[in-house]
Amino acid sequence: MLMPLSAARWNDQTAAHLLNRAGFGGPPAEIEQLVALGPEGAVNRLVDYEQIPDATKDPEWARPDPERLQRLAALRQKSEEERRLALREEQQLQRQRIMELRGWWLRRMVSGPRPLQEKLTLFWHGHFATSVEKVRDAYYMWRQNELFRRLASGSWPQLLAEVGKDPAMLIWLDQAQSRREKPNENFARELMELFALGEGHYTEKDVTEAARALTGWTLDRATQKFVERDRAHDPGSKTILGRTGNFTGDDVIEIVVAQPQAARFITGKLWHYFAGVRPDAALNDALAAELRAAGMNFKPLLRKLFLSEEFYAPNVIRTQVKSPVQWLVMAIRQLERPLPPPQVCHTLTRSLGQELFQPPNVKGWDGGLTWITTNNLLTRYNEAATLVYGDLGPVRDAMRANPNRAAAQEPRLQRRMEERLDRLRLAGVDPEKLFTVDERFKKEELIAALERRFLQAPLRETQRQALRQFLDARGATDNDDILGAIRLILCTPDYQLT
Repeated sequence: MLMPLSAARWNDQTAAHLLNRAGFGGPPAEIEQLVALGPEGAVNRLVDYEQIPDATKDPEWARPDPERLQRLAALRQKSEEERRLALREEQQLQRQRIMELRGWWLRRMVSGPRPLQEKLTLFWHGHFATSVEKVRDAYYMWRQNELFRRLASGSWPQLLAEVGKDPAMLIWLDQAQSRREKPNENFARELMELFALGEGHYTEKDVTEAARALTGWTLDRATQKFVERDRAHDPGSKTILGRTGNFTGDDVIEIVVAQPQAARFITGKLWHYFAGVRPDAALNDALAAELRAAGMNFKPLLRKLFLSEEFYAPNVIRTQVKSPVQWLVMAIRQLERPLPPPQVCHTLTRSLGQELFQPPNVKGWDGGLTWITTNNLLTRYNEAATLVYGDLGPVRDAMRANPNRAAAQEPRLQRRMEERLDRLRLAGVDPEKLFTVDERFKKEELIAALERRFLQAPLRETQRQALRQFLDARGATDNDDILGAIRLILCTPDYQLT
């Protein structure tokens, strides 16, 4: 198990597979760089991302705002109409900031210097699924996102503990309201069921006892920070997963992570996320053993995973359905085009079933084949035209069909939305940036270049013939023909896989 990939198997296809799964793919030049590094060098470049400077600036508003609570408290002295207006303005501000945050994160995925760090941040966002719908504070959502980024490949116990104390999570799972008189079980339950152990590896009694131990973990809304309040904590004896004592919240994390299942659970999810298939029992045990041997730190496990023969098996390469975010970011990187404005990107991924900072429930997104339905497959094909040609027709239709709640209720906001839609512009792709002269004017070379850039594998013969017929029907190829060919590639079933 987990034997290193032979250097003889390191080529364009395996290097592209690594970049696709440990990052968000990229143009042929980036794949060629990884090929030249060899398997160990390529994996080290991605895994040891802390050695690469990242000068990305935080959003301007991404800092504590201790006066916010005072402003909201002062509304009690205002009239009902003044309160309603002020709350509406606050909600609008938070919506604007969360949209900026989505764009900020997507830019990191598209052009940031640490692709694996962003891919892991996306994994943890789905794993600890927290939605702005309930948190309603862009600063808290940014802070949680930064927590995932900071500890992306670090310590499993530390990540669990810091997530439990994170303001967004304290609100999302109601831990901030938990008191010794009435412990709230939400975080304790999800810690065991969804975050660290999985169903069947704990009892209801474990949940209720852990909830008692976690009382006192709460949020100081004035400072916008975690605080542990002794007066709210239940100091009595508890029995959790076979251990008895006067446990605190930190003890709960330590007890849960000490379970053998804790390593198996998270390594199974990580393998599934990166490999696209679920590990069998033997492979999962081997992965869990690696994590335990590394002191429950993820980086050595990730290095082993990305270098393993199993990760490059035929049933792994090009078998994973791209999530909407993967689809968008990979397409932008392969097309070497600018990222569209945040509202456009959000509309594109929302139409396909994924909204950043707004997972559907505490389990996050199901992923895999659930991303593909008859309707959203057609949507992917339509949205390919948006990215290739700059055609915003589908985006405008989607925005009009799904306005935000405030715009849907107020004519004034509806008019503003229509004005913004009228101003939206998006440039198309420049074929001369993507292909050499020979590739643009020699059809066989163009087809080979399209396969190399967008699929890293040959088209199926029927698809190749259809593409050739499309080009032959146009005589000498020009830029419009090349854009049409790109869109056809992006509309193939094969392009939906990575």
